[in-house]
Amino acid sequence: MVKEYLTVREIVGPLIFMEGVEGAKYNELVELEFPDGSLGLGNVLEIEDDVVLLQSFESTSGLNIAETRVRFTGKSLELSVCRDILGRVFDGLGRPIDKGPRVIPEKKLDINGNPINPFARDYPTDFIQTGISAIDGLNPLVRGQKLPIFSGAGLPHNRIAAQIARQAGVLGETEEFAVVFATMGITFEEADFFIREFRTQAALERAVLFINLADDPAIERIATPRMALTAAEYLAYELDMQVLVLLIDMTYYCDALREISAARKEVPGRRGYPGYLYTDLASIYERAGRIKGVKGSITQIPVLSMPSDDKTHPIPDLTGYITEGQIILSRDLQRRGIYPPIDVLPSLSRLKEKGIGEGKTREDHSALSNQLFSAYARGKEARELSIILGEAALSEEDKLFVKFSDEFEDRFIKQGEYEERSIEETLSIGWDLLRILPRSELKRVKDEQISRYMEAGVSR
Repeated sequence: MVKEYLTVREIVGPLIFMEGVEGAKYNELVELEFPDGSLGLGNVLEIEDDVVLLQSFESTSGLNIAETRVRFTGKSLELSVCRDILGRVFDGLGRPIDKGPRVIPEKKLDINGNPINPFARDYPTDFIQTGISAIDGLNPLVRGQKLPIFSGAGLPHNRIAAQIARQAGVLGETEEFAVVFATMGITFEEADFFIREFRTQAALERAVLFINLADDPAIERIATPRMALTAAEYLAYELDMQVLVLLIDMTYYCDALREISAARKEVPGRRGYPGYLYTDLASIYERAGRIKGVKGSITQIPVLSMPSDDKTHPIPDLTGYITEGQIILSRDLQRRGIYPPIDVLPSLSRLKEKGIGEGKTREDHSALSNQLFSAYARGKEARELSIILGEAALSEEDKLFVKFSDEFEDRFIKQGEYEERSIEETLSIGWDLLRILPRSELKRVKDEQISRYMEAGVSR
């Protein structure tokens, strides 16, 4: 039952205080009718007796308190879903912005969703190929995993995310693969880049895009990732698809959360972010996963730009506690013209061993990955030593490891933005690089693997 009120008491930024309201519910959707006749949406944030705090999804500047009407709808913010959402572009509130027809919903789903019961969770075990060697070979993505990308201002995380979205797929699976791509607080130019990339690469037909721009209301930014995850849950758990969700940029999402918290006069936590930032991020990240007995799955890649490249900033710090690893981008590699500038040594996929090996990628994958990590780390250490003491201080083995390190960055990490490598190609490049080193230094791979993949030059 819809109830209408004309009892707005105060407006502070996107927040609207009302009094004399009966029967309001937390997170209830409200319709706002402004004095000029325009309509907007909002939802209930707090309830105390008959006083209700609302947050508006539209701009509230210049509103006339006495003439603003508020209708309480009795339901939460919902997303209309059906199979036809694939190939469509929506705004942060799920409204079509691609000039396509209105979505005829099969059902309407509450965007707040429900957390996956831990007992019902299935363990992530299947490899997802992104076509990027620095990820697939060393820090692989596993179906049902949460693997964030930690970036910084000016680094090409947008291009990397678009490349992953175009190329990603589950090996050996017959189920459909879909991508849900959500942006928060980006510029119009960046939004145009993403839409153009999906359309020109014919990837839009298997994707759903949610675009929230920098000049959209901050409160809409809070709803955008939840819209995306609601669409993903429908595709995964009702249409049995393998769904990859990319969320860009979680830093702008958290900044919007801080802005709303400040307007509510809440006690700030670290660096002004609300004390419930961890809980709020967990409510987003934990909606990824696999459920026992369900074919579909949701894999999540949140992208965040670390302020001042600071890994201890609350956003990357808390994200690291919730997710299963991180892919870290390097400003040094970017300066040297290496794309994608993925710093493989501090990057980590905690589910790596669960998604690779015989029957998933190849039986030598784990050992080769460990050997490449070890050799690259030693090469970087030797390179730093030569900078301090001079090249004359290096042994012959050290010089070989420096050469390996340089070749590894130039041939393994570096690849084209539109170059998609299969896992076999990635592993083949890794074995080829190991030929630089003496056989006696290859202590993390088995002799039979060396004979089969390196000395014989075979990649199967």
